[in-house]
Amino acid sequence: MSGILSSGGRLADSPLSGSLLGRLILALPLLAFLLRLGGAPLFDVDEGAFSEATREMFERGDFLFTYLNGAPRFDKPILVYWFQALGYLIFGPTEWAFRLPSATAAIVWSYATYFFARRRVGEDAALVALAVASTALGPFAIGRAATADGLLNCLLALTLFDVWRHLESGTRAPLLRAFVWIGLGALTKGPVALIVPGTVSLLYCASRGEWKTWLRTVFNPLGLLILVLIVAPWYAYALMRHGQDFIDGFIMRHNVQRFSGSLEGHGGSAFYYLIAVPLLLLPWSGLFFSALGRLRNQWSDPLTRFLWIWFAFVLGFFSLSGTKLPHYVLYGCTPLFILIGLKAAGSDGPRRVWPHLIAPGLLFLLFPLLPNLFDALSRSTLGDGFYRAQLGRALEVADATYIAATVGGLVLWTAIVFFPRLGAAPKLLVTAALQVTLLAGVVVPYAGELAQGPVKAAGLKARELGEPVVFWRFTTAPSFSVYRQGVTLKGDPAPGQLALTRIDRLPADAAVERIFTQGGVALVRMQQP
Repeated sequence: MSGILSSGGRLADSPLSGSLLGRLILALPLLAFLLRLGGAPLFDVDEGAFSEATREMFERGDFLFTYLNGAPRFDKPILVYWFQALGYLIFGPTEWAFRLPSATAAIVWSYATYFFARRRVGEDAALVALAVASTALGPFAIGRAATADGLLNCLLALTLFDVWRHLESGTRAPLLRAFVWIGLGALTKGPVALIVPGTVSLLYCASRGEWKTWLRTVFNPLGLLILVLIVAPWYAYALMRHGQDFIDGFIMRHNVQRFSGSLEGHGGSAFYYLIAVPLLLLPWSGLFFSALGRLRNQWSDPLTRFLWIWFAFVLGFFSLSGTKLPHYVLYGCTPLFILIGLKAAGSDGPRRVWPHLIAPGLLFLLFPLLPNLFDALSRSTLGDGFYRAQLGRALEVADATYIAATVGGLVLWTAIVFFPRLGAAPKLLVTAALQVTLLAGVVVPYAGELAQGPVKAAGLKARELGEPVVFWRFTTAPSFSVYRQGVTLKGDPAPGQLALTRIDRLPADAAVERIFTQGGVALVRMQQP
């Protein structure tokens, strides 16, 4: 440990391997992705939609296709729902159960990055890569969300790691494994699981003039057979069952239109991901910019060339896409974890810690201020009435535990930063661990209760009443159906029927009995006019 507690900042001078800090880093994925995994209600729309579609598989007794509030759901293929169904069987319809597949995938993703990097760039760089994978803001978010993205990122990483193992050694086993991961990825989110590894390997081989190597890799007969055996049965079944609706819904809308146009209002400029990447890598963004400065020198090395091509293709591809969401670029961030590890552990690793701690420092300062900021927003004219009403509970929900934890975290982080004997790289590692602990332990549960607590409470109240409910003047909140444990349709309520609505859309003269009201949510019973 004495090597870590030094005034120098480079890991080359302060080896992590064999140190207490190094051993603690190995436990970071478990902390980051399992700590209070069920601490926040399901977030709408995505978490609620995936979870409700899984719940309806049990209600319908149909585990071969998904439905959301009674309508076929063409958004994603089947694999993540099967994994969520396993969690449902073990833990019941809980937030923990629905998020467990993503958390498990993120843990595997983190350790896969570590084991891949350890053999090729050394133990210290691999440990830093593991720390980045398990504490950066982007992986943390998708690794704790009940969606398909954590699983897809894990499968893409496993694919390209094995593609590289094949390219560097020529052995067949890694290549055949890569086809397995691609097949599972195609069952998770569709064609992107083929596009990313296929194009990255093409660009890498083209940069070295190894066209025949790429052709032998991609068109390996046994590999293609494995891919077809994994993918074809479910896709053929979905096509037979839904015909043109499956083609229009899944292939055209959620793949072709998602790339060619702005789907569901998720647009952005060509520079969208240039801003998103540094934010998704917090608190490691400073080292990312430092690693960019080494790109020219690293181009001659086959591995680092492969890693940069991987990142650059994903960045360019999704920058051209009409639909933009922050997590799309994470498909290309796995190589950045390793490149950041190389930068931190190299002979030119960070000596001055201050530039790298400014952004995370702002986060630590923001956490205890959130309740007051949200309260101010609730009393402003920004946004619509629903969200202002949700934020109106900000001071009420922020209990003493939240205040003590966030203020204590800020004080502890300040003490760490000014501790003179702790080097730059260890300060970054401890900052990352503290950031992820605060986010998982108190900040995300607080934000979840504020944003989704009223919907969850209304759903539990409706379940208690055991009556049919409709969404009335309310953009669908699928998590309500999860907590209610029943399909909820949109429409105008009949006299005597329950309805979930927004208080800002509830007519002042509406003949309703308010059964439950909290934040911007109201569960009402329609009265006779």
